[in-house]
Amino acid sequence: MPELPEVETTCRGLIPHVAGRQVTDLVVHQASLRIPVPEGLDELVGQQIESIHRRAKYLIFETKKGWMVIHLGMSGSLRICDAAVSLRKHDHVVFELDTGQQMRYHDPRRFGLVDWTSGAWQEMRWFKDLGPEPLTDDFGAAYLEEKARGRKGAVKTFIMTNQVVVGVGNIYACEALFMAGIHPNRAAGKISRKRLRVLVEAIKDRLTAAILSGGTTLRDFVREDGQPGYFKQELMVYGREGEACRKCKTLIKRCIIGQRSTFYCVKCQC
Repeated sequence: MPELPEVETTCRGLIPHVAGRQVTDLVVHQASLRIPVPEGLDELVGQQIESIHRRAKYLIFETKKGWMVIHLGMSGSLRICDAAVSLRKHDHVVFELDTGQQMRYHDPRRFGLVDWTSGAWQEMRWFKDLGPEPLTDDFGAAYLEEKARGRKGAVKTFIMTNQVVVGVGNIYACEALFMAGIHPNRAAGKISRKRLRVLVEAIKDRLTAAILSGGTTLRDFVREDGQPGYFKQELMVYGREGEACRKCKTLIKRCIIGQRSTFYCVKCQC
């Protein structure tokens, strides 16, 4: 599924095309997403999109009347194209802009959502109890040590918990743990602050690198211009079971942690 770097890449890509533009029409071709597309979304028509930003894996569109929130789910994407371009099969929601272009929400699996509120977006159920953003100063070694204290569960599951820190999905959890030299199944509460500091730095590094290179090309993700991301070629362990570790040449292993495939090097990670 699109992870934080893919969503951040989409957000940055949309801003030049959508921020400051008026939504002149809205067509819902398929309302049955993770939740039904709300009737209140019609309030968006005639409104100017004043800003777009990201919280966790949600995209938030600001207008004077309210806020539209989009989550890309497992297979969703947002694409900017000319109105004359033919619709694709799974283009479920189409936003007409005053430039003559359209922003199209595409989601084959329909696990994403498009929601609307006229109140504060922070009060929506999607944002309750979320941890800090990983690329901010709020996410540091002291904070992570406090959250990890007494935790017996695997550190990989721990850093993928949204109440601890948002946006560290399966791909980047594997990559950050490899970079930090920490075994993914190690108990979170047994890791020293020194090693947690290295892990925090690794999480920030891997997410930042992925954002700068445009996200990760896996399965369905494409950017707003229809092109794939380019971070896959830099992956050190994820998806590389049976291949040689790029550092020590030991074969990469795979195990299941928290019902997710987990990739690691038995020599480099302990």
